[in-house]
Amino acid sequence: MRLGIFALTISMASSVYAGNGAPSGAHYSLNIIGVPKSKSASMQQNDGHRIFVPLSGSTRILLREGAEFKVLDANGTDGTAAFQLPNPDPDNDGTTRYSVFARALGKPGGEARITTCATDTVTGEEVCSLLSMVAVRDGGKQTFSNVSKQLLYVYADLDGDSMEERYPLFDERLQDYFWQYDNNGLKLLQLRFYEIATSGN
Repeated sequence: MRLGIFALTISMASSVYAGNGAPSGAHYSLNIIGVPKSKSASMQQNDGHRIFVPLSGSTRILLREGAEFKVLDANGTDGTAAFQLPNPDPDNDGTTRYSVFARALGKPGGEARITTCATDTVTGEEVCSLLSMVAVRDGGKQTFSNVSKQLLYVYADLDGDSMEERYPLFDERLQDYFWQYDNNGLKLLQLRFYEIATSGN
């Protein structure tokens, strides 16, 4: 697997918008909760707007295309979870149909990295984006940052020309998309999906 080598660190001190840093208005919330012990209960098709992941370790959050945002498998403590979301940029013009904002919550001291990955349909090799999101739970007020570029696209050099290309989620040149969630003590990552565009991705 080729892993992302760059990262966007979410600064909890800076604000993209006024107040908590997120836009106002209707949105879909997804809480990714780090827990110290694995869960044994089946959590498939019980959309509760949350996914459980190990407090320390890695989980693949499998991504499925659908008209609505929906948790398909909430138990990521066994290594995989699943989340449904719409195609963010069907035309691959760099402007999303919706945007994702994130902030780290819970007791200060943890951090998590999310990298968007997929499988190359030609080579069968797993490819991870060169861009990752790193959420750090610092002290003080916690604000949101726009992480649409990191979570809705894969940036990778598939054609071997030493130049990275942009592939939005569910682009047909890749398949089996997922978020690689690597947790190092972060108890809560909050994601919000707003029906507003983000340009320049």
